[in-house]
Amino acid sequence: MNALDPLLHPIVARCDGTDRLVQADPRFLDLIAQAGGAIGGDVALPEIAALVRLARRLGIAIARAVVVADGDDDLELSVRAEPDADGVTLVVGGWQARPSWRPSAERASFRAVEADWMWESDAALRLTHVTPDAGARYGFDAAAILGQPLVKLFALAEDDDGAFPILGAVAAQMRFDAQEAELRGTGRRVLLAAEPRIDARGRFAGFAGGVMMLDPLPAAAPAPAEDGEPTEPFAAGFGEQLDRSLRRPLERIIANASSMSAGVDGPIAERYSGYADDIASAGRHLLGLVDDLVDLEAVERADFVVDADPLDLADVARRASGLLAVRASEGDVRIDRPAADETLPATGDFRRSLQILVNLIGNAVRYSPRGGSVWVRIMQDDTHACVIVADQGKGIAEADQAMIFEKFGRVDPGEPGGSGLGLYISRRLARAMGGDITVDSAPGAGARFVFTLPLE
Repeated sequence: MNALDPLLHPIVARCDGTDRLVQADPRFLDLIAQAGGAIGGDVALPEIAALVRLARRLGIAIARAVVVADGDDDLELSVRAEPDADGVTLVVGGWQARPSWRPSAERASFRAVEADWMWESDAALRLTHVTPDAGARYGFDAAAILGQPLVKLFALAEDDDGAFPILGAVAAQMRFDAQEAELRGTGRRVLLAAEPRIDARGRFAGFAGGVMMLDPLPAAAPAPAEDGEPTEPFAAGFGEQLDRSLRRPLERIIANASSMSAGVDGPIAERYSGYADDIASAGRHLLGLVDDLVDLEAVERADFVVDADPLDLADVARRASGLLAVRASEGDVRIDRPAADETLPATGDFRRSLQILVNLIGNAVRYSPRGGSVWVRIMQDDTHACVIVADQGKGIAEADQAMIFEKFGRVDPGEPGGSGLGLYISRRLARAMGGDITVDSAPGAGARFVFTLPLE
């Protein structure tokens, strides 16, 4: 055993402002040397090198579980990258050995099966991967759930025989196709399917699988306008067709461009990294437009309904703020969210409430100046729970305040921003839950949006 036991004392290493390794404790340096690296060179472990670059670029500390090769086996490490003015400090703990794994022969074909998002686990059924945008889309913290047991995310349901298909698959180390579950905290029903991961020694190493969201949206139908006049249905089925046709390709484009920008497969010229950033940004913009069109089609259906369940609106506000923390940091904007001990009981749909607050807080971050703050506050009156989102942006003239809630409504179409559907959809959702969204603003005085829901 080394003089410093990495299981008890985290290893510390240091990279300079050009991401070159300048200091490392012996155990970490040995791992780097196995990968062909040394003091004075690049961090030779791609997963950790990418984390260093990302932390330095965002200017915030980032913690992540990574798996790296160590001889014939893999090592599970917990790595925290902390940037400062002169470089990045690495704190490396965990150091749990496990045999490396190889995918089963059928895994490639499994990924072609229709699934709304993907997940992976280790042999102990701890989650090691979920599709990056799944949390924002379906109402959970994707980053926080990594490393947690699978049942922290999914409440498993018995089948008709009173059994759990996933447990039978673990025992037999085989594929399972029909494990029903509930996505915790959302009330959404899902169907899980997965292939076993088999390590180099032929042993079970976890699952690689997909999630199919159940409770499909009802068939499209014309919807009445808010003034009672009928509206033209929005190209019935068009949004869902776009979603099926474009989501997977766009997600691959975004993932590959982001990997190129971060240099996961090795350093690239700075101008190419900038090109990759632009590609990823454009892909995310298009994916956001697809999401908006799917939601627009849904909210304009005559039979569109939302759940009316008890929820903690303060918790929803904290979750929405957390999902936008990285975007805010990139813009040098501070989000001041409700304290951890604050609660605000309300009645509504958890996922839709989260969607509304992500939109309101995201808009506030987008239009805030660098160094500015976004305040997220909670209050209640006799009948409603309220979340107030206030920013220090340029404000909205009274004459334009009705326009921003209209379909495709943009005060300045030439200004960078979304599709002009976010606030329209958000207000429709809020009113469908018995609440509303209002705005109070003036030019040069920022904007104050108030989202209300009925009290529990």
